[in-house]
Amino acid sequence: MSGINDFIDNEVKTNDVVLFMKGTPQFPQCGFSGQVVQILDYLGVNYHGVNVLESDDLRQGIKEYSNWPTIPQLYVKGEFVGGCDIIREMFQASELQGHLEEQGVAVRGAA
Repeated sequence: MSGINDFIDNEVKTNDVVLFMKGTPQFPQCGFSGQVVQILDYLGVNYHGVNVLESDDLRQGIKEYSNWPTIPQLYVKGEFVGGCDIIREMFQASELQGHLEEQGVAVRGAA
């Protein structure tokens, strides 16, 4: 399992914004992943999608890595931000945009 942990750790640390999701950003394979993709795309955020459906080890490993039971999971600058509900709530309250900007991530429409 440590191989998966190393892979996840590397993805999280080498990409400013990473979305562990079911499917790909171009073709989400669950509604929750699709919602987060829509939000990130709307904000014009440059992010890296990781398809957890490619590997059972990865799907289980990301849940253990974050200690969070569901997918999708969004990481910004190495930190776990949340799943679909949290991301949606943060977006609707304009907190997500602020959080991304504070972390130095370009957001469309930001001053």
